[in-house]
Amino acid sequence: MGNSSSAHKISAQDKAILDMKNQRDKLHQYQKRITVITDREKEIAREWLKKGEEKKAKLALRRKKYQESLLAKTDAQLAQLEVLTTDIEFALVQKDVLFGLQQGTAVLKEIHKEMGGIENVEKLLGESAEAQAYQQEISEMLANRMSNQDEDEVEDELEALASEISGDKLPTAPTNKIELDEEAKVQLQRERAQRRERERAEEQSAQPMLA
Repeated sequence: MGNSSSAHKISAQDKAILDMKNQRDKLHQYQKRITVITDREKEIAREWLKKGEEKKAKLALRRKKYQESLLAKTDAQLAQLEVLTTDIEFALVQKDVLFGLQQGTAVLKEIHKEMGGIENVEKLLGESAEAQAYQQEISEMLANRMSNQDEDEVEDELEALASEISGDKLPTAPTNKIELDEEAKVQLQRERAQRRERERAEEQSAQPMLA
């Protein structure tokens, strides 16, 4: 019986592989669910733009981008862990693998929290006091969690959406990254960063008034 118990004992490597597989399955579930949510967030951005509310439209797109970025980063991390767990020198990287799995669990919890339900997404379109408080909460949460590249991509998507709504299918401004030279790109990014800083400062100064 002793030999039977030993034969069924799960090794650290087996457990790491199992944990990684569970995380990957959970991530794929989120990827399927989040498509419905991000599609709705884009539609909300479109509706706000039609009303001339560019700031609120941008918030919806920023939340959409943040959720997509979380999923992409987690997927890349799990792919790396998959390589490590199948490495013949597993003992040498075991500590890194276990740490990576811990991080993966934390990020998956954050994704689950951020996704919430479709009812929370609808609050991005609401104009009630509750909806505005939720929008402010989301704006503050995103302030320090998105990279400059993510923010720039949100700006690009916002401009493309505005152009689509106006019915102008041709590029009206040289904002396409392919069309811009390096100097123009840097200048555009600098202007966008400065504008974002001004918007954040305005939001912070307005907070006491909302309280």
